[in-house]
Amino acid sequence: MAKYETIIGLEIHLQLKTKSKMFCSCSNDADNQAPNTLVCPICLGHPGTLPTVNREAIRQGLLVALALNCKVNKKSKFDRKNYFYPDLPKGYQISQFDEPLAHDGHLVIEIDERKWSIGIERVHLEEDAAKNIHSGDKTLVDFNRGGTPLVEIVTKPDFKTPTEAKEFLQELRLIARYLGVSDADMEKGHLRCDANISLRPAGDHKFYPKTEIKNLNSFKAVERALLYEEKRQTELWDKGQAPTMTETRGWDENEERTLEQRSKEGSADYRYFPEPDLPPLVIDKKFFEEARADLPELPLDRKDRLVKEYALSFKDAWVLVNQKDWAGYFEEVMSDLRAWVFKAKGMDSDKASRLWEEQKNALAKLAYNWISSEIFGLLPTDFKFSDFKISAENFAELMSLLYEKKINSSAGQIILKEMFKGVDDDPSHIAGRLDLLQIDDISTLEDLVTKVIMSNPDQVREYQAGKAALMKFFVGLVMKESHGKANPEAVERILKDKLNA
Repeated sequence: MAKYETIIGLEIHLQLKTKSKMFCSCSNDADNQAPNTLVCPICLGHPGTLPTVNREAIRQGLLVALALNCKVNKKSKFDRKNYFYPDLPKGYQISQFDEPLAHDGHLVIEIDERKWSIGIERVHLEEDAAKNIHSGDKTLVDFNRGGTPLVEIVTKPDFKTPTEAKEFLQELRLIARYLGVSDADMEKGHLRCDANISLRPAGDHKFYPKTEIKNLNSFKAVERALLYEEKRQTELWDKGQAPTMTETRGWDENEERTLEQRSKEGSADYRYFPEPDLPPLVIDKKFFEEARADLPELPLDRKDRLVKEYALSFKDAWVLVNQKDWAGYFEEVMSDLRAWVFKAKGMDSDKASRLWEEQKNALAKLAYNWISSEIFGLLPTDFKFSDFKISAENFAELMSLLYEKKINSSAGQIILKEMFKGVDDDPSHIAGRLDLLQIDDISTLEDLVTKVIMSNPDQVREYQAGKAALMKFFVGLVMKESHGKANPEAVERILKDKLNA
């Protein structure tokens, strides 16, 4: 049994994808823009200017709160968080303190099919600071990012391992993308995280001084920094030198260690007081219900449904769900395959429904395998889903040709490559044009089989003497004679009939 228990909590800032900033009309698209071009007197903090709340930022913040199962405060307020730093032109940040947008939520995460819940302490809205750029002995400030809407998410100290913290962040990124509120790229600063970690003797229930780790710009950095700090604090406890005060440390990616920065500020250091230029934020019933109606099916729920509905494995379902566009594409393909079953079989709806239930799992596995192996294998590294030209309807038709063995997998790969090039034609026409349709005509196959048998009398005698493994040899020769177009299952049946006669 471990001597110490690790306690981890996260403070996360999620940059919202609104058109304008939190309290002014400046563009919120600061990526790859010339420095200090997306600014105005309001976000630069000029005297006499007044902020105005961005309604869309409130809606997106509400979506995040609802997705995290939080209790929404129908009335909250904005506060001034006072501190002096070059990236804060007003000398304070407009945030929320004692009356946040939402509180007391939870998020279920899953690792290796094990689920558990992480508590959410609070969700609140605030504006971002500007960006400091350090160059030699100088610090340059780009105010384009200043005023960007942020949602801050504070978890409860429910994480027991660094891996859990990393998985939570990855799940949160996925949720943000499903909600459409943020791209949540850590590398671009859309998702930023400070991690708090402390240790305590196993079985103890007391909380000891925590260390906040900053400068974490990737999921791997979060995990590695926490692992390092866990080891460092364990050594301190073993020496009888357990931390006695809360401190802030920065993560050095190159040296892969944390470095002491300063003692941690408390809330009193920021001298919070209500923002006098903004009225209380009131979420009326209509606005709340509209936001709740906009909630999509969330990733974990979608994964569970794909597993249940199509018998996909846990791992395969996550591959799709982790890429929202491809999960949607897969479901469109399955919808078109269902329509194909109903139309192609000429049955009444009840019989077609039963047939679909019998075949859908096999069709789902076929579609998933071709998406995850054949399509993904064709995608360039800089691929954007918006550039994908193969419609779900055409891909479903390709799957139906494979499923009914009208083409073999080699022919399917050739057809898919043609479709991927943007050939504006359906798979059946491509198969016909390239002469790839499988030969199913019995008389034609019998002629091919007869030719192979007549040309290989020695092997025929060996097979008839008990060397059953030669069946693959005969099937291979027929496939060669047919240039790969013969139906191998039908070929094997005809061979057995003729050789065993």
